[in-house]
Amino acid sequence: MARIVWSRLRGGERIGTMSGARVVWNDVVWAWLGSALSILCLAWLERLCAQEWNLPLLIGSFGASAVLAFGAPESPLAQPRNLVGGHMLSALVGVSCQMLLGQEPAAAAALAVSTAIALMRVTKTLHPPGGATALIAVIGGADIHRLGYWYVLLPCGAGACCMLLLALLTNNLGARRRYPQTWW
Repeated sequence: MARIVWSRLRGGERIGTMSGARVVWNDVVWAWLGSALSILCLAWLERLCAQEWNLPLLIGSFGASAVLAFGAPESPLAQPRNLVGGHMLSALVGVSCQMLLGQEPAAAAALAVSTAIALMRVTKTLHPPGGATALIAVIGGADIHRLGYWYVLLPCGAGACCMLLLALLTNNLGARRRYPQTWW
């Protein structure tokens, strides 16, 4: 048994991963441009929203989503269903855990992340940044907590949709790039 575990820990061939692939500079430029525009757009919209309604639109988990949507647009985890659905479902779970267990932040955080993962798996919307989205709902502080279930729509739903629109645009401008691979 120990030998099997050890052999798995060593890793294997790099089949289907980007680590062994040749760097295509055109893809690097499109990933850079798309991610920069996406984060800039969210920050700019947040600035507008903050002036009027004091609403956040840029959360940390969108940085990780940008890596997937622009750096690995062919990944199943970067597809529209996963990008939008993963964030919104995770936000819903995170807010619910915060409301139910807010007096026990460690328990709320653990339950939010693990439940979000389980529900994303069941609904086929697995998007790793969703775990951070759920966690932010719990540990994000008074401004995030004050939003309650609005957090699901603003920043999570609106931000993910904004990123999706920019991913659709920039990932299809390059000759070798195509996004999405699948909608559902």
